[in-house]
Amino acid sequence: MHISNKCSIAVHCLIFIFEYGTEKKVTSELLSLSTGCNPVTIRNILSALKKDGIIEVKSGTGGATLAVPLSKISLYRICHAVDPAAIEKMISIHGTPSPFCPVGRNIGTVLSQTYDTLKKDVISSMESVTMEKIIEDYRALLIRQ
Repeated sequence: MHISNKCSIAVHCLIFIFEYGTEKKVTSELLSLSTGCNPVTIRNILSALKKDGIIEVKSGTGGATLAVPLSKISLYRICHAVDPAAIEKMISIHGTPSPFCPVGRNIGTVLSQTYDTLKKDVISSMESVTMEKIIEDYRALLIRQ
């Protein structure tokens, strides 16, 4: 199981926007240098974050800024914005079990309740982590370096 790397790229971008967005114009090109990702990937992630209302991007000249307080941006909100199917991909039942096998025929039913509980638990955990906490952890790390 893993969380889509789009989520970690989005968090990286949000930290960068928060830390440097008031000093300089944060563009997809600048974020691509920091993340090591293609600018097109960054633009797609920024577009998803903008659509969710997490960031604002100045039309024409560009430049991203946060649109909501850090405490209102949960890890789940970020991941859901950039990869709406992230939880389903993380916790899902394989799609082609044999209908001729008793295990294959019933595995979906057997696991569905347990997996639904796991999904709810993962979402709850991800909602409890905000960008406020992530920025706090980032800054604490900088102090220790």
